[in-house]
Amino acid sequence: MTRQQEADLVRDEVLRDELSGSTRAVRDFETRWRRWTGARHVLTTGSGTLALYAAYFGAGVGPGDEVLVPSYTWVNTVGPAILLGARPVLCESDPETLLLDPGDVRRRVTPRTRAIVAVHLWGNVCDLDALSGIAREAGAALIEDCSHAHGARWRGRHVGTVGTAGCWSLQGSKPVAAGEAGVFATSETAVFERACLLGQLSRMGALTTPEHSWLQPLGLGMKLRPHPLGIAIAGVQLGGLDAANGRRRAWVESVEAAVAGLGDLHPVRAVPGAERAGFHGGLPFLHEPDAGAKMTTAGLIEALVAAGLPASPSPYPLLHEQPLFQRGYDVFGRGRGPLGEGFQPYRHGDLPRIEEAHSRLVFLQVPDEPKAGDGEAVGETVRRVVLEQAGRAGQLPVTERTRTV
Repeated sequence: MTRQQEADLVRDEVLRDELSGSTRAVRDFETRWRRWTGARHVLTTGSGTLALYAAYFGAGVGPGDEVLVPSYTWVNTVGPAILLGARPVLCESDPETLLLDPGDVRRRVTPRTRAIVAVHLWGNVCDLDALSGIAREAGAALIEDCSHAHGARWRGRHVGTVGTAGCWSLQGSKPVAAGEAGVFATSETAVFERACLLGQLSRMGALTTPEHSWLQPLGLGMKLRPHPLGIAIAGVQLGGLDAANGRRRAWVESVEAAVAGLGDLHPVRAVPGAERAGFHGGLPFLHEPDAGAKMTTAGLIEALVAAGLPASPSPYPLLHEQPLFQRGYDVFGRGRGPLGEGFQPYRHGDLPRIEEAHSRLVFLQVPDEPKAGDGEAVGETVRRVVLEQAGRAGQLPVTERTRTV
């Protein structure tokens, strides 16, 4: 993958005047995504948020419904459901995986539950067996938000193809980037056709069932399409994704191996059956100092930064601690909307397990193009800093103790 390839492809698109609609670059990308993931239907959209909007609409989410979603996610996971009139029900995450907790989801299911959203955060993969079972019992859709996990798998299947529908962001910082775009995928024809109605104006040839084909070519008059030039760029990047994921995975595993056994800092757990990938947003660790230790999580982050590592707290806040969900909002005016009358505001303490874990998160930046040996070097630095901060520098190997004197 090179910037020159991307530039050449964009130039060709401009010279062919293929700057809107279902161009050959868009069609080619959607075909490749179908073959790569195994999904029956794929649509590109203007953003990952719009892909989720299409997925929720396709699954029948609407006014009066409830959508179960982790509090620990970005607000764009929830926003499309709110704008469809559905009320978000914010759930706990497992503090060891940082992913949606199936046990808490089961407790919060009601007859109004229309969708459950599995967010594969930081490249890790939710327990899709457990969540699929709950969704089936509830008669709800399982929507996978794969924006951090391009190429991740669950028991050999691509994430985004296990539930009712899967959505990916192709925003500029993602593993496959178009600047701004997204991908929606499903193997359920009814869900796909409803998604087409919502956002694919003048691309209605895909409608084949009597339920929807009569609405061609105008659909519902909405347009969520991406810009073809961005999709052309993403197509170049898709070709290099598997190799890039291999390099990032090797880096991540090297850093995690160096930290293993420290006690004070440990990697986030992966659910058995999951193959992580994408690793967007950073590599999280949980800080668990011994009782009475003087080292705070903030102090450890400062020490890692001082040692030359781009460390930080969690880049995402918890949604239930944000003003929108602690105060509510009259979304559609005149007292209408899911965050108005009848909405029960959240407060600190409502989701104690993820709150406590969130306060102890330490993130390292995952490089886009790590080189051989980079992970080992970073892991060695992390290990040294943790042991020094914990007052256990004597546990360092002699070579490392010599370097830190």
